[in-house]
This record gives sequence, structure tokens and C-alpha cells, in this order.
Amino acid sequence: MQPLEFHPILKQIRWGGRRLGTFLGKPIGNAADYAESWEIVDHGDDQSIVTSGSFEAWPLKKMVAQHGRELFGKHAGLTQFPLLVKFLDATDLLSLQVHPNDLQARGVDPDENGKSEAWVILDAEPESKLFVGLKNGVDRRGLTKSLEEGTVEDCLYSFTVSPGDCVYIPAGTVHAIGAGILLAEIQQSSDLTYRLYDWGRVGTDGKPRPLHISEALACVDFGRGPVDPVVPKSLAGDNGSIEELVRSDYFVMRRHSTVDPFVLEVGDCFRVLMPLEGSGVLRCGDDRRELKLGRTILLPAAAPAVEIVPSETMVLLETFLP
Repeated sequence: MQPLEFHPILKQIRWGGRRLGTFLGKPIGNAADYAESWEIVDHGDDQSIVTSGSFEAWPLKKMVAQHGRELFGKHAGLTQFPLLVKFLDATDLLSLQVHPNDLQARGVDPDENGKSEAWVILDAEPESKLFVGLKNGVDRRGLTKSLEEGTVEDCLYSFTVSPGDCVYIPAGTVHAIGAGILLAEIQQSSDLTYRLYDWGRVGTDGKPRPLHISEALACVDFGRGPVDPVVPKSLAGDNGSIEELVRSDYFVMRRHSTVDPFVLEVGDCFRVLMPLEGSGVLRCGDDRRELKLGRTILLPAAAPAVEIVPSETMVLLETFLP
């Protein structure tokens, strides 16, 4: 099976901007609120559609149902594509959120998944921050009190981000994306979010947006504490630099940095490739794909041998199942 690309699903939300178009080349319109580009998704009515080739116009759900063995390889038997891959452009501070784990999510909907996720920062304005985790010593009683008093920021751990930072957010971690940040996100296939706090803002109707405080507090892992950017683990490689950013029960993320061509081992498992810097070409049998920032390519487990040929120094994000 040849590499697959999909039409992006663009989401307009009040905190979005225009960098999905200006920075990543997505086909946005004239509005200034383009918040998310869902690159690969198989979740309910949100379905990625193949752009070209033998499976042109196929939704990802149909690919999973009819070609699961070629797509998943050693993970054949999955009934849903397990990851949701997206870009986010935040021009305003997002609400404070927490996501349930698998067990908690399936208590709400037996077909839903928990949501552990990871972010790689692509662009950030000076002093842009992420809020990830609670400060040491904050317990349920303290967080509840701060929510009631409107002092929740005093409980949150935060740090200033830079392009290239990677942050892993397991389910149960309190978090919020700050203003001025453009990032790539890898997550479990889930859209279940509990809003804990919204910084006193109101929606377009002039009323406060709904909160899910009791559900959120039930999901918070109060033993986790502060969360910092990951420390990349260097891996041996014949060409350039390979770093493992995240290894979890749900996905593995690696970052390749090189100017030299190299062969990418598929290993009977699908790969999601997202160029983060530079450009080049992906060669897969007779198939040729341009690699550049903003493009997302899914390599099926049954893909032929894959060679990456940079035209300049390239940074490539690779994600696969453990």
C-alpha cells in the first residue's frame, strides 16, 4: 500500500488565527479564527478523506474496515485509527482542561477513548506559556477552593516555550495552551474534554461557557505535579540525529534531524510523518511525495521500502504505535 495523504479538516474557533494558512500552507479562507487543522482522524463523523491514488475519496473509517491488515500490520484487528493528528494555532489563552483516561471515558461512552496527548511547538511569540500540571502540594481541596475564589492560576505550573519543545500530557493532567503558540499535536482518538476554568470569559452569546467542574475534578491526577518539556533521548542512527521524544502506551514519537538521505524502517507498523523544518522528498517504491512543513503523510504498515531525501537540513517528526 502506497503512502496516504488526507484533506485537512479545518476548525474555526474564537481563539484561532491565520497561521494555519500563512505558516503551514493550509487552504484557509479570509477569516481570522482558524484554530485547528485535523490532519488524520477517524472519530465519529470526523473522517479524514484520502486525497489521491487508488483510495482517493475514501474515508479513513473505510480504510480501517477494508484494509486494516495493510494499514496496521502487527496491530491488525484495530477497529478505529487510534490516533488523532492535528495542528493548533492559539492566538488567545485556551480554557483550563483535563481529559479522562480510557476507563473514565468508557464510563461515559463505551465507544470513546481516553485522551493522552503530546505537543511539539512550531512557533511561539516571546513569553508565550503553557500551563501543564499542578504545583507541588496542590490537592483536590486546594484546587476546588481556588476555582471558587478565581485564583486558579496560583495552583498551576507554567513555563515559557520555544520552538522545538515537546510536552507529553497524560490523561488526568490539568493543562491550558497560552496565547501566541502554534503546535503539532498527537493524541489518542478522542474528543472528550472537561473544561475546568475559563478565565472569567464569556462566549459569543455574552454568557459564560459551560464548565464541567465535577467531571474534571474526578479525572485530575493529583499525584502528577508539575510537567516540564521532555528531555529527548538520543538514539543511534547512521544518518543525522534521531531523538525519541515520547514513549507511552499509546504512541511513540521520534524526531529525525539530518541533511543526508536515509531509509526509514516501517517495521510492520504504520508511521505518521510530519516535517517540522526544511524540505525534501519521500520515495516509496514508484511513489514520490514532497516533504515540507504543514504536510502530513501516513505510511501504511504494508508500504514498500521508504527513503527520505532532504534537499536541506530537515527535521522530521515520526509517530507510531508501541
